[in-house]
Amino acid sequence: MRAEVTTYYLEMTSPNELRPKHAQIEGLLVMKAEIPCAELQHFLYRSVGGNWYWYEKAHWTYRQWWAYAQNPNLHTWVAYLKGTPAGYFQLEVQPEENVEIVYFGLLTQFSGMGLGGHLLTCALEEAWRLGAHRVWVHTCSLDSPAALANYLARGMRLYKTDTQTQEIPDQTPGPWDGA
Repeated sequence: MRAEVTTYYLEMTSPNELRPKHAQIEGLLVMKAEIPCAELQHFLYRSVGGNWYWYEKAHWTYRQWWAYAQNPNLHTWVAYLKGTPAGYFQLEVQPEENVEIVYFGLLTQFSGMGLGGHLLTCALEEAWRLGAHRVWVHTCSLDSPAALANYLARGMRLYKTDTQTQEIPDQTPGPWDGA
């Protein structure tokens, strides 16, 4: 189907711009995934983005996920709540000390608990630890309605908006085939 999609580009150019939000939730742990793992990348992408039209990689093969996971500039962090994956963020170090928040989000059942602001704070703090001179992200009108508000609340600035008519699937890919 054809749909009008607005993409929002946001950035932060100084760690002093960060407006942190920390959640004090028992059993919350944000941990870096140190070992490249295709299965983990696939699980996180589909589990977090499957309901939000993250369809570009939804049907990648194992080999494609394996190659993606091997990128030495990619840093994946997973939020766990009492041992259960609740969300993740992925940072990519790019030329000129840019760090992109490539993926960010929560599994559906963990939305609305105050984890999003905490996880985004962790993502931005980690991006600055990676030596960023600029942290950027893009989100769109097909994403969670909370995404843009969270980025703005943490101190990111909108620097570009682009609206285009795009061909998108009739429905989201879901967290797994047939969901």
